[in-house]
Amino acid sequence: MKKIYSIIVGLFMVTCVFAQTPNKMSYQAIIRNTSNALVGNSAVGMRISILQTSASGTAVYVETQTPTTNANGLASIEIGGGTVVSGNFSTINWANGPYFIKTETDPAGGTNYTITGTSQLLSVPYALYAANAGTASGGGNFTHYIGEEFGGGVIFHLWKDAQGVEHGLIVDKTDLSTSATWSNITNSQIGIAAESFWSGLDNNNAIIGQAGHTTSAAALCLNSTNSGQFDWYLPAIQELNILWNNYTAVGKTIATISGATQLSNNYYWSSTESNLGTVGTSAWSFNFLGSLTFDGSFKSTQLRVRAIRAF
Repeated sequence: MKKIYSIIVGLFMVTCVFAQTPNKMSYQAIIRNTSNALVGNSAVGMRISILQTSASGTAVYVETQTPTTNANGLASIEIGGGTVVSGNFSTINWANGPYFIKTETDPAGGTNYTITGTSQLLSVPYALYAANAGTASGGGNFTHYIGEEFGGGVIFHLWKDAQGVEHGLIVDKTDLSTSATWSNITNSQIGIAAESFWSGLDNNNAIIGQAGHTTSAAALCLNSTNSGQFDWYLPAIQELNILWNNYTAVGKTIATISGATQLSNNYYWSSTESNLGTVGTSAWSFNFLGSLTFDGSFKSTQLRVRAIRAF
């Protein structure tokens, strides 16, 4: 089995000047070779596939690209803007998910793809979904809408599973802390169990399960009973990214709720442990001015904490 070294670090909506709705998604990945070394300042070959239903499902769209990484091994592309192998990105019906992104990478810049990774696409940009599946504004295919006050907070993401059941992510109305460390354990790696970019709850359980754990940003969230809810957790880095992408609607609603507070233009902890730099000392944080901290933040750093929950 090929080992995965391509790590997803961003998935953003990109607005196209000559289209009424976006038809591209920006995608960023840190590329490592089979020796786990960063592939910096190099042209890399990539084949990107959008798979439907499962990680081994049918490819509804395939393209190739040859981006150049920066000094930190970061490759940035726009999915939908490469050389099309099959399918039509603009006609994908995002309502018929779930969808997965499969990336195959040749660190040498060719088509000998030796690095393979597949991740579920939970953060389908709202405008892309609305273009093909109707709006999520209370009508169409959804009962709820992004920006709705619901379930103890404000909805910032919606999707349907393979059975057509509606799900969503809800952000709390206030910060749980303005100065919390990621964990009391600052120099020991948890590992893959806490490195999910998508599943914050799994990360939380790994964090509090680490030997010697007593306090953490994750524990603050898991122990919260805000608004009478008992299933809050510290979001994974991509869950924070989704929140930032949809914050215009969320922020408007928060402004109308008595006692609620907007997210600060500052750094918030995610539950995603970083495996870059000195392993075991850092985790990913998100700056709500709108930029990911690619090198991570030291676990001993005091950052803000805002919990989320799912339904």
